[in-house]
Amino acid sequence: MSPHELRPSYPITTERLRLRPLTPADAEALLAYRSRPDVCRYVPFEPMTPEVIADRLATYWAATALTDEGQSLTLGVEVAQTGRLAGDVTLFWHSRQHRGGEIGYVMNPGFAGQGYATEAARAMLRLGFETLGLHRIIGRIDERNEPSARVLRRLGMRQEARLVHNELFKGEWSTEVCFAMLSEEWQAQGSSPSVPG
Repeated sequence: MSPHELRPSYPITTERLRLRPLTPADAEALLAYRSRPDVCRYVPFEPMTPEVIADRLATYWAATALTDEGQSLTLGVEVAQTGRLAGDVTLFWHSRQHRGGEIGYVMNPGFAGQGYATEAARAMLRLGFETLGLHRIIGRIDERNEPSARVLRRLGMRQEARLVHNELFKGEWSTEVCFAMLSEEWQAQGSSPSVPG
């Protein structure tokens, strides 16, 4: 099976969440967490300004489908019960030939501890494996970002590599930890991992 395209019907619903494209109406909610130094500490961007968020909404975050490798799809994570934006999740399509992808997520700390990141990221794994036909999806994090590592473990992803001081990141050497899951591992867990979520 070769990857084709990913054109989801929105919103994508999970037990408690609605995943949907971001819009300019989300600018204030995005700024509330993406402008915070603590949120940006271990992710590859600096605290964002309203101008940066407006630019992203008009460019990268405007995508609603994946049609070829090198693209990414970022969706807002909306709490179904309240309609509030808890964060955002991204699926990257790295390689058509090797059927490789990656997930990422950024959450508002005000919504921490409720399993929303795990629930939203699991939905992105489902899209990547079951709809786009990916063979392998990774998650890469800074070793010091233990909350993010817990999310990846709850998803059933396994740690494959620990790259010591592999990147000069925000003025200091960073150790990167890489997690991964294969399509057969996703199928084996029945998309509902036995690991507590």
